[in-house]
Amino acid sequence: MIQTVVKRDGRIVGFNEQKISAAIRKAMIQTPQGEDEHLIQQISDHISMRGKSQMTVEEIQDMVELELMKSSRKEVAKIYISYRNQRSIARKAKTRDIFLEIINIKSNDITRENANMNADTPAGMMMKFASESTKPFVDDYLLSDDVREAVKKNYLHIHDKDYYPTKSLTCVQHPLDHVLRGGYMAGHGESRPAKRIETASVLACISMETAQNEMHGGQAIPAFDFYLAPYVRLTFIEELKYLEELYGKDFSHLYDIHLEDYTKKPVDSLEGEERIIQHAVNKTVGRVHQSMEAFIHNMNTIHSRGGNQVVFSSINYGTDTSAEGRCIIREILNSTYEGVGSGVTAIFPIQIWKKKRGVSYLPTDPNYDLYRLACKVTARRFFPNFLNLDATFNQDPDWRADDPQRYIHEVATMGCRTRVFENRFGPRTSVGRGNISFSTINIVKLAIECMEIKDREERIAAFFAKLDNLLELTAKQLHERYLFQKTAFAKQFPLLMKSLWIGVENLGPNDTIESVINQGTLGIGFIGLAECLVALIGKHHGESSEAQELGLKIVTYMRDRINDFSERYQHNYSVLATPAEGLSGRFTRSDKKEFGCLPGITDREYYTNSNHIPVYYHCSARHKAEVEAPYHNLTRGGHIFYVEIDGDATHNPEAIMNIVDMMDQLNIGYGSVNHTRNRCMECGFETAEDIKECPHCHSTNIDRLQRITGYLVGTTDRWNRAKLAELNDRVIHNTDTLEFRE
Repeated sequence: MIQTVVKRDGRIVGFNEQKISAAIRKAMIQTPQGEDEHLIQQISDHISMRGKSQMTVEEIQDMVELELMKSSRKEVAKIYISYRNQRSIARKAKTRDIFLEIINIKSNDITRENANMNADTPAGMMMKFASESTKPFVDDYLLSDDVREAVKKNYLHIHDKDYYPTKSLTCVQHPLDHVLRGGYMAGHGESRPAKRIETASVLACISMETAQNEMHGGQAIPAFDFYLAPYVRLTFIEELKYLEELYGKDFSHLYDIHLEDYTKKPVDSLEGEERIIQHAVNKTVGRVHQSMEAFIHNMNTIHSRGGNQVVFSSINYGTDTSAEGRCIIREILNSTYEGVGSGVTAIFPIQIWKKKRGVSYLPTDPNYDLYRLACKVTARRFFPNFLNLDATFNQDPDWRADDPQRYIHEVATMGCRTRVFENRFGPRTSVGRGNISFSTINIVKLAIECMEIKDREERIAAFFAKLDNLLELTAKQLHERYLFQKTAFAKQFPLLMKSLWIGVENLGPNDTIESVINQGTLGIGFIGLAECLVALIGKHHGESSEAQELGLKIVTYMRDRINDFSERYQHNYSVLATPAEGLSGRFTRSDKKEFGCLPGITDREYYTNSNHIPVYYHCSARHKAEVEAPYHNLTRGGHIFYVEIDGDATHNPEAIMNIVDMMDQLNIGYGSVNHTRNRCMECGFETAEDIKECPHCHSTNIDRLQRITGYLVGTTDRWNRAKLAELNDRVIHNTDTLEFRE
């Protein structure tokens, strides 16, 4: 008697006789004689009883063929055999077609799924081969039936599904001080603790590069200035020691001398120890600047993930007011302003300015001068973005200005928008934590399915019922993935689970990560709120206060249900304003095929990202901000506000400051500014002017440097067609009406 079955992937499952009956029945109904329930039952029973206790799928199918051939219904056997062959051919053909497109470096939505991944290189091809082979495996063998059906019908998208079998987590905010002070060993590499700024800079790069290979998402440093500041002082001391050798004197009493700031000044007019101190400061500043240059250069050239993608990196800074911390901030900004190589804008790391009253925002704040510099750099280089620590949901009552480790109580974000702060199972912090996994729901499809209901109240009620069911399913899916992820061993993540993730101090190599993994978050994301609202009431939230009211009701409902899930499953669930890239087009293509071209809904190649006003809608920056601001408090898994400004912002940093002021006034959590930047792909020349030919090398290979989902992309050639369509639809937001600070 058959008891267990070995699936094609090697899994062993319980035997189900009904699957044999269903397969025979499917073949019979294609014949003139139709079904024969008696024969179906006879063959099914015979195979069940005569088979071995454990058999493979292929062995069982062979037995079905033989039994059908021995029966009076040989025509059924022919259809069964033919269908079986077709299924085998179809499985191989689908894989073959995808592989040929990768091999022939075709520019399509498969090879352009991630704009920062070069799928044309050998390493990039290998990544795509692996990715496209793994996704069907996940669908067939790792997802429960109801989840698989929701994914198949495009109600639900599981992000980084190709990494599902690896049990990896999404992202982490690096407690870099652990690595800098203690060194680390990962794989065959070993690092000693840092003793100077150059080493600290390199270790910051290596930490993110190593963790990138252990995770499927991005890497961030939550307090770049605080972590590197001690190594500015160590470098200053090292310079004093060089002078001790030169002069044959002891300057150890100057090692801990108070310095107001690290500013380069001429030493010609100085004498005695004043000259010694300034000389050491000048040398230190030079070394810090070179280290920041090297850091940026490395983050744009060191490849990870099999050698085809630079590290998806972010750094947060701005609130360290010490002389050493200010030196780090100033020189990372100066290096960013200068650009890399021939003056090209650096794509990574995504830089995030922590804006906080009393520290780094107002004219009376100690880091106000650096804030102005940050706005100047943003006006030329897109970065830094701005994180509003004064937003009500970003504040922590434990934060104190005199606390040398106050960064622990400051929100830090991934550049794309992912936010981790609240925590049911440990300290409320971003440090040493990240997202475990996230999935996105298609709220537009739910709304389209309700459009035929004429009564508005009934239509909206039906939508919320559908939304509730899909949220339930998504929470379950994330929980199921979590149960799979938590069985991984610490040794599978030699850096992450030894030095980075919160609570790993007591983990041994052969311990599972179950005891610490719940410190992270599980994100339920959404896209297309604008199109959803059009489907429900005919207008989006940018053009109707009624639509805005409904939009806030929808996202508030999601937030409330997710709080319920957190209690039920005991996880840190959160709502995420999804940074959709490939997904923005995938959902749309599916819905357009099913429902046709619906004006304002499926008539473009993309759905609007998360809760944003559509990019094509003409409005002022102020209006856009007022509409989108309330969603930031509801989407604590991550959000972003952006403004498109016209022309050359290089000489207008005040425009950037006005936008940050607006963020402050409207309680916006995180934002960025887009502006015009054209780049020669041959020599790297950049300008805000709309040029067809490079004035330096006369090349006509000119590209538009732009932000895609919160991060920059070096060339729009790698954008998929949906995001290119969105880029071409973007309109400028009028900023003339923005008021400057009081």
